[in-house]
Parts: sequence; C-alpha cells; structure tokens
Amino acid sequence: MKFGKVDEPSNIDFGLPDDAFATAVNLKKYSVNNGLEIYIGCAKWNKNDLKGFYPKGVKDELGYYSKEFNSIELNATFYKMPDLAQVEKWKDKVPSGFKFCPKITNSVSHFKRLLHAEKDIEQFCNAIAGFDENLGMVFLQLHDNFHSKDFERLKDFLQKFPKGIPLAVEVRNAQWIENTTMFAQYTELLTSLDMTNIIVDTAGRRDLLHMHLTNDSAFVRYVGANAPTDYNRLDEWVGRIAKWKKLGLKKLYFFIHQNVELESPLLAAHFIKGLNQKMKLHLKIPNKETEQNTLF
Repeated sequence: MKFGKVDEPSNIDFGLPDDAFATAVNLKKYSVNNGLEIYIGCAKWNKNDLKGFYPKGVKDELGYYSKEFNSIELNATFYKMPDLAQVEKWKDKVPSGFKFCPKITNSVSHFKRLLHAEKDIEQFCNAIAGFDENLGMVFLQLHDNFHSKDFERLKDFLQKFPKGIPLAVEVRNAQWIENTTMFAQYTELLTSLDMTNIIVDTAGRRDLLHMHLTNDSAFVRYVGANAPTDYNRLDEWVGRIAKWKKLGLKKLYFFIHQNVELESPLLAAHFIKGLNQKMKLHLKIPNKETEQNTLF
C-alpha cells in the first residue's frame, strides 16, 4: 500500500493526535457492556507478499493464514466483482471465528462514483452474503478526487445501502477533513446510520488520522513506513485502543500494511503482543515462534 508514502519517514511526526470530542460521546452510548471483539490482520494472504510468514511446503495459503490471524482486509473484491462461488470457496478454507472485510468493488466507488450503482451493489452484497458468520465489516474506499461537494451523492448512496451489512467508509480527499462543517455533516451521517468512520495511519496523510469514531466500532488501516518507528507507532496504538475499550468500544478491526509488503505479520505480532500485555488478553500471536524477530 503506497498511499501516503514519503521518502523520509524520519521527518514525520508519528504521534497520535487527541481524539475528536465526538469519539468519547459516541462510545459512551455503548459503555454498559464493556466487552471488546478484536480482529487484527493483514491486507493480503499471498505468499509472495508476506515473505517469511509461511513455512516451507504450505500450499493452502489462506487456510494457514486463517489459523494464525482472525481476519483479513479483503482487497481482492475491489479489483474484481466477487461471485458467490468464489466467496464460498474462501469461506470453506477458514475457521468459524475468522472474519473477511471485503472492499466494495471499484466499479462502484471509482468508475461509477456511486451513481447508478444499485445493480452493482446488489450483486456485490448477494455474493459477500455467502461469507455468512465469517463476514466482518464491508468497507467503501472513495476515490482520492471524490470531493466533499458530492456529499449529497454519498448520503444518498449510504442511506440506500442494504441494512444488516456492517459498513465502514473511508474518505480520502483532503477537503472532507479541512472543511470542518462538511466533516461534521459527514460524521453525523455515519453516526445516524450506525456506520463506521475509517481511520488511516500513514506517513504522508496525517490528516486522515482524525480519531473520530462514529459508532461502537473502530476500523483502522495502519500503513508502516518500512522503518524502525513502525513498532513505536503500534505501541502508541495499544494505549489508544485500551482507552477506547474503557469508553465503550465494542469491535476493533485493525489491518496492517506496509509501503512495501515485506513482513507485515511481524508488525502484527508485535501489536497483538502489546495488546495482550496492556489489556490482559490472550489473543493468538501469529507465528509465535518467530515473534522475537524484527525487520531491522
């Protein structure tokens, strides 16, 4: 994932900003039951991308991946409209607690830009419904040049999105964040529809680290810079997640990318170990026998 890549990550202030005021307000609505479901994974399960993760001789990559992680950010559905047969094939390879988080196909978000996409969404949802209990949260990533002036188009699309399918939304154009009035309208819309506002932590776009949660779920796309600071950044995230849990967070989807996908599983293992220690959890650490390894 090269979005937000910079040449000199050492020049970036990677500190997490304070939460938006609305985050605590929204989370406190759910604070009566303080259980937290945590799903952590990578963006891909391909052996060529996750070098060093798979033992020699592994042929069923998804099957092995799903025994080490409990979720995947499914970007394959962005590039090609899924069909039910493919979805069922993926589902049959994973255990019952594993979650797929499929990205809405680019024919909807990038080519049609949400217009006249009803049939596409119907086809997409009919297919991913085949995940059944293995469906986590669907996510919509808008094009970089999808401006806030198109708010009404987004509003119409989200209001018509099939109920019962959890949806997270990622806006990328800087206008959404810079225009505080528009950002407030956007986040209020998500809250009213019980949809999740995606947070992106990447070096070159610190504005997308808005720390604004719109419901009881957090969907974080973390992009490492292939630098030693990647581990320190994850340590700070551990503290923030612990804070959100106390406020009422119910679900966390946290997906780890790198600008160059080398060994994202090692970063994920470090993050999971930190959560276990901080929050007294017993989350599985992927490839535990190699957890002491680092990239640097």
